Amino acid sequence: MGRNWWRGAVIYQIYPRSFQDSTGDGLGDLKGITARLDHVASLGVDSIWLSPIFRSPMADMGYDVSDYRDIDPAFGTLADFDALVARAHALGLKVIIDQVLSHSSDRHPWFADSKTGGAKKDWYVWADAKADGSPPTNWQSVFGGSSWEWSPERGQYYLHNFLISQPDLNLRNPEVQAEMLDVLRFWLERGVDGFRLDTVNYYMHDDKLRDNPPAAPDPERWPPVSSYDMQDHLYDKTRPENLVFLSKMRALLDQYEGRCLVGEVGDVPHRAVQIMADYTSGTAHLHMAYSFDMLGPKFTPEHYRDVIMSFFEGAPDGWPSWSFSNHDVNRHVTRWAKHGPPEAVAKLAIAMLASFRGTIGIYQGEELGQTETDLLYEELTDPPGLRFWPENKGRDGCRTPMVWDSSENAGFSTAKPWLPVKPPQAARNVAAQEADPASVLHHYRAVLAFRRGSEALRAGDMTFLDLPEPVLGFTRTTAGETLTCLFNLGPVPITLPGITGTPCGPALAAEVTDKNVTLGPNGAIWLR
Repeated sequence: MGRNWWRGAVIYQIYPRSFQDSTGDGLGDLKGITARLDHVASLGVDSIWLSPIFRSPMADMGYDVSDYRDIDPAFGTLADFDALVARAHALGLKVIIDQVLSHSSDRHPWFADSKTGGAKKDWYVWADAKADGSPPTNWQSVFGGSSWEWSPERGQYYLHNFLISQPDLNLRNPEVQAEMLDVLRFWLERGVDGFRLDTVNYYMHDDKLRDNPPAAPDPERWPPVSSYDMQDHLYDKTRPENLVFLSKMRALLDQYEGRCLVGEVGDVPHRAVQIMADYTSGTAHLHMAYSFDMLGPKFTPEHYRDVIMSFFEGAPDGWPSWSFSNHDVNRHVTRWAKHGPPEAVAKLAIAMLASFRGTIGIYQGEELGQTETDLLYEELTDPPGLRFWPENKGRDGCRTPMVWDSSENAGFSTAKPWLPVKPPQAARNVAAQEADPASVLHHYRAVLAFRRGSEALRAGDMTFLDLPEPVLGFTRTTAGETLTCLFNLGPVPITLPGITGTPCGPALAAEVTDKNVTLGPNGAIWLR
């Protein structure tokens, strides 16, 4: 696919704990993923992204790393990883792996050394208490409460933007930067094709330790569930020095053919899109980035126009990655349930996503129209859910196991799974949808094949059309092809006069005459 294979690619996210268990312990693993890669390849995607598989005490399901150069035994071995990469490459799939560079586990030997003032004393972010013993700043953790924790061994506070057991690495320290670059080099040498960079705008903190100002109250929900959302996060993340470190990572990847960096940007809407633009503009930083702007409840043409246009206005030469679901948010079929039946919304969603300018991401099970799993409190494992229930039920509901067939535990495991497989999710299994030509799964394959065969959809310019709500419309244009893309985001039919063209691709509930296009509920069509 060439050096720039990632540009316009389709990336399939695999949550390793929940994809396939090969050992009968109820937990997904690398051998299980390898055994199921034929399914992934059959979708017509270009790459897989693996959520963290490194050694970890699993306080945050692998996003708390205790060894950056080894596989956690729950998932397998380095040899298992190498076999997975080899099989993926044989199937024509690139391999992207998560890298959590902003923080480690408190069980990492580096942190043990740092706490006692050893050789790595400056590898984490430490600061003295205020005179009254309170934390150095007012900064809040994403998971609630102060982002500072007192260490009696050190006699100082350490910074943790997430769990107390996830101390922030001091990426202002050149030694830490060099170590993290060497971690990336280790995995590049093992043949990975890129990295998904967790919390990429959290790498640097304000060296003056200034307090964050208050956020403007949200009239729809105030106070928020977490104290984190009561601040405007000017000083605990997205510092300008971050770009310097990103340029060092990019320089490393440029030494290897066809590798890429995709960053996760966490911030409030609009600002996040601007950060995406800043981080991908030019050729010195990230290849692409994504935010949470399309991962929320908004489902309107205006919203999609604003997000996409804002990005390309801010970075005409930058590149975004768009997705509707991932391991951190409720599944989009459930989020958008009021806009139509699950199957109809699922089919419309992939038709829209595959038509957007940028790289697109699909989260495992999304190709089945999978819905959010409704879990009881005693079934939870996710820290935010355990802390903020029931206002925030956590992220376990989107992380339940992949459903493969109608056997016990939906073919995921012969043992009790780490999270339950419930009947509403099990009913959407792969085997049942393979047997139904009208299934969401077959529609995903058809749409992705259409995208792959269209230069306009993969690489063309994008111009939005002025159409009545709730229709989203735009053109995708290259020198040899122009497609008009039309989507009805509402539950009732709508007729659009004066739009012409020849229908192409796997249309949904659409009719074309000489003078009109009629889109049924959740309808979609492409016109050439």
